[in-house]
Amino acid sequence: MARRQMGPLHAAGFTTAFGAHAIAANLGGFSGDAVTSLLVLGGLLALYDGAEVLLKPVFGSLADRIGARPVLLGGLVAFALASAVYALADSPGWLWAARLGQGAAASAFSPAASALVARLNPAARHGRAFGSYGFSKSIGYTLGPLLGGLLVWAGGLRLLFVVLTVLGAAVALWARLAVPVVAPLPKTRQTVLDLARRLSAPAFLGPTAALAAATAALSVGVGFLPVAGRTAGLGPIATGAAVSVLALCAALVQPRAGRALDHGRLSPRTGMVVGLISTAAGLAAATLPGPAGVLAAAVLVGAGTGLITPLGFAALAAAAPPERLGQTMGSAELGRELGDAGGPLLVAGVASLTALDGGFATLSVLIAAGALLALCRRRVDHTVPGLDQSGARPGPRPE
Repeated sequence: MARRQMGPLHAAGFTTAFGAHAIAANLGGFSGDAVTSLLVLGGLLALYDGAEVLLKPVFGSLADRIGARPVLLGGLVAFALASAVYALADSPGWLWAARLGQGAAASAFSPAASALVARLNPAARHGRAFGSYGFSKSIGYTLGPLLGGLLVWAGGLRLLFVVLTVLGAAVALWARLAVPVVAPLPKTRQTVLDLARRLSAPAFLGPTAALAAATAALSVGVGFLPVAGRTAGLGPIATGAAVSVLALCAALVQPRAGRALDHGRLSPRTGMVVGLISTAAGLAAATLPGPAGVLAAAVLVGAGTGLITPLGFAALAAAAPPERLGQTMGSAELGRELGDAGGPLLVAGVASLTALDGGFATLSVLIAAGALLALCRRRVDHTVPGLDQSGARPGPRPE
């Protein structure tokens, strides 16, 4: 039964990842009138995530109030409708509108899906649950650049948006049939000061900052590694495959990281610091000349984000009041999307003044500084319920 319930949630994660990255990875090589410069490319990459920045906390709180299931279903339907906008219009102006609509829709069903993953699984399995959910999203990241490239090659961006329309509608129907109603939990009154105090606690800020850095690197890798690949002499299929390697590495690492967390073999703090170091090294490798630099960047960034993502979400779920899980996930997703939107804009801005290598190097230095700060600061993992002083879960748990 649990697998049947989780299936549509995994499909929802796949949908947002595939939809975002199938388009993002192919905009850089799109020869249409909609993409005319690196700054325009950065704007289109950031638009989807900018909508999520504004709306995810709102929809997360709504999920706590009315239940996560209706927010999940409404978001998926809206995603299908937004995708249909460009599929029908097929003009540069409507591409911006469709990307904005997709981002707004994802801001509803993404935190709702995360909240349902936590609610439908016991705390002892949160590492594996979020690892599996992250694996499904990573499959979307993996297939997005390559399959999206094939769809764009066969029928342009319009065909890709047609596929996304069908995908969003199909997942919405599946979720309608398989995801159970999860009643909202009773809540005590929360003041603005209470919310600010909770969201400024180290147990929230630490994982959220790591997730934001990982997402920034992932978005930059998907959007700009194809540009670096073309500079290195790679063709469209080869650059799409290189970006898919990034997502494949993240997909392979996430379930293993989740299981290691649940069995007490890995602490959230240690795993996230190692992930940040790997991610920073990958961005630095992207500045190396030739295809080897692109491949090394894809492997290191993918492995780093694969470590950070399940550990960050499991730590957030453990620290969140159960009745405010949607709000916590939505607020954490806000941090992620700031990274997702800010990463491409930062790299594009620096690249417009220097070169693309300068953009990669700048983000690498910032993420490395974050890892160094995490190493120097006082350990805060003990503030997360269920973790010992080192941040590791206290011994193996029963299956």
